[in-house]
Amino acid sequence: MKRVVTALFLVPIAVYSALFAPWWILFAVITIVALLSFHEYAAITESFAPLGFVAGILILAAPQHETSLLILLSTLAAMCLTLAAADPAKGFTRAAALVVGIVYIFGSWKTGILLHDINPNWLMFGLGVNWIGDTGAYYVGRTFGRHKLAPSVSPGKSWEGAAASVVTGVAAGMIYLPLTIKGTSLLAAGLLALAANVAGQVGDLAESAIKRGAGVKDSGHLLPGHGGVLDRVDSTMFALPVLYSLLTLLK
Repeated sequence: MKRVVTALFLVPIAVYSALFAPWWILFAVITIVALLSFHEYAAITESFAPLGFVAGILILAAPQHETSLLILLSTLAAMCLTLAAADPAKGFTRAAALVVGIVYIFGSWKTGILLHDINPNWLMFGLGVNWIGDTGAYYVGRTFGRHKLAPSVSPGKSWEGAAASVVTGVAAGMIYLPLTIKGTSLLAAGLLALAANVAGQVGDLAESAIKRGAGVKDSGHLLPGHGGVLDRVDSTMFALPVLYSLLTLLK
């Protein structure tokens, strides 16, 4: 029940921000989500959060052509942190985790902003395909899941749930995209939804692997029934860059 109540609270905010809100509200919502996600990530990986926050906000706010430079400068700054570490080996590991977190979280949400700039419906498509897929996977997996998808990483996930995620996510994408982006064929909508959904499921497993390595079950406890913010958006942060990359390549 907590999971449903939380979703009923979050979905209207996501839909409004993606489709109807002024740009600055969308940016504020994405920035808050990204900062909360990075806060949880930094706690799990023992990364230096202040540098990540500053670098992340700059990446989100900067023009697209300056993003690569900011990532490079963030990497150099993270490497400098190893100079102050008592244990250089551990310091380098934390610096590497910091850089990965900056690119993983803020870089991914930057592509969300770029998708919105192309057309708000592309951002909504990327969000919806994964959220609907996650819902299908959760309920089908709980009821019919028998074959473990990745037991060493996420024991609760099943092949049945993964298949349900693909079916529901692709179906939603094939309905939504042709109605909102003129000229989009059912085939193109289905293939883009499939790519975004599969990427999202990989992202979910990747975040589970990070938690498994750190010995934690959830990234946080902010969202009842879902865990942390990072737990809720882990699939989205893989799906949005893949979707944006495909759109850029197919131009």
